[in-house]
Amino acid sequence: MKLRVATYNIHKGVSAIRAEPRVLALKQAIGMFDADVVFLQEVQGKHDLKAAKYGAEQLGHKHWPAAAQHEFFAGESRHLHAAYGMNAIYDHGHHGNALLSAFPIANQANHDVSDHAYEQRGILHCVLHTPSGPVHCYVVHLGLFEGSRRRQTQALIAAVRESAPNGEPVVIAGDFNDWRNTLSEELRNALGVVEAFDELGGNSALDDILRKLRRNSGMAPARTFPAGLPFFRLDRIYVRGFKVETAEVMHGSLWAKLSDHAPIVASLTLA
Repeated sequence: MKLRVATYNIHKGVSAIRAEPRVLALKQAIGMFDADVVFLQEVQGKHDLKAAKYGAEQLGHKHWPAAAQHEFFAGESRHLHAAYGMNAIYDHGHHGNALLSAFPIANQANHDVSDHAYEQRGILHCVLHTPSGPVHCYVVHLGLFEGSRRRQTQALIAAVRESAPNGEPVVIAGDFNDWRNTLSEELRNALGVVEAFDELGGNSALDDILRKLRRNSGMAPARTFPAGLPFFRLDRIYVRGFKVETAEVMHGSLWAKLSDHAPIVASLTLA
């Protein structure tokens, strides 16, 4: 089975500069991934203030749909199935992680991994019902502080071990905020996952040496932030039970206008 996946931090549906609404353009952009499964972070489930400002009919056309963003993205697209994990709640709304899937979502669970009162974080776990059997998907958005990320990574490891036993296929994707790449080795050792860009090297002894050097230097993952001129390596796709065929960061002026993160798209084959 072939599986095309994408991960994207959509910055709550507004541009990185001037916070202009980008929800309609984001829906079109997500369709450009041609992905079976899309992992989304900072998805607005509700925002009354922006809905009142940008969703009014007198504007001639709505810039802010009435539906929750994940439902809007899934509507009238190949992603007929959507799940949402609410993490941050405030007076005028809430946001969290979401998964869009061309396959039925057999079940879902949202794990609260908030490490302190100032950052609400979660891990959304969905089990997809595919023709080749269940595939476990984990949408991740870790904290800004390294200590928090380490504790949240331990929570992620525990969740995967409990919910995807016996080596079942796994895709873990999202915004790890792990700009120094200190978490990949831990995830690899604990869960048997590989990072998409790190796995794209060849199989020769030289490739193994180069891959090890990249891991040690923290240079393996792709640059995704800021989207206009990506420098920091924040977003990842980790897999278990899949071979990584291709992986790319979506660069260019279009993506720079939509969010502060650039999306990653990868093509996988079930091992």
